[in-house]
Amino acid sequence: MSGRLEGKTALVTGAGSGIGRGVAERFLAEGARVVVTDRDVVAARGVTEGREGALAVALDVADEASVVAGFAAAAEAGFTPDVVVANAGVQLFGRDAQVADLDLEVWQQTIAVNLTGTFLTLKHAVRALLAGSGGSIVLTGSPTGLNGEGQDFTAYSSSKAGMHGMARAVAKAYAGRGIRVNTVVPGYTETPLVSAISGNAEDRAAIISRIPLGRPGTAADVEGIMVYLASDESGYATGAIFRVDGGMTTL
Repeated sequence: MSGRLEGKTALVTGAGSGIGRGVAERFLAEGARVVVTDRDVVAARGVTEGREGALAVALDVADEASVVAGFAAAAEAGFTPDVVVANAGVQLFGRDAQVADLDLEVWQQTIAVNLTGTFLTLKHAVRALLAGSGGSIVLTGSPTGLNGEGQDFTAYSSSKAGMHGMARAVAKAYAGRGIRVNTVVPGYTETPLVSAISGNAEDRAAIISRIPLGRPGTAADVEGIMVYLASDESGYATGAIFRVDGGMTTL
């Protein structure tokens, strides 16, 4: 790798698996020191084991005490971040539904992780970055928060739309204090979770048919833009949405 993140310290939430894990591993390969956080600390340790400059920390984004403890544990270990990736999220497949059929409990659980969890991560990330010399915060969004792609996932779509709006507000509020906030919107990305819920080959083909580039995304497709936004190369980018969806949301 090119060492584009040499000298950076990053904290990534939801980094025990999927896109979060790929981002954490890519950051390490690019020279960053990385705090790998996850509600499942065993999964986080699976990422950091045998890697220098990596620290595993238990962190549940929906619990403010856990978020506070996670940032404190990172700082105590000498891993005060100047890059934070708010990636943790949940999608309750098989339970999320169109609004008339949506259970309140499913709505509340989704909002607690995706929207409140992002708020808590942003709150304490901003505090950590203000204590230093600023830095970069990157959120993992979704096409469902941009258009009607998620009409069958009311809670998830609403949570991601709220996240996108929150990112813009925070970006504008703290731009003058050296903090940049941007959102990456992955499209249909092949991860173990997505593969498990994609349905049969016909369903998968129908999804891919709506992607102008004609293929699903991979974790590597997302990692590249995350590296750019974590690096000084993106020093003039804030409040922006970077779509990494093969053109899906252009249709």
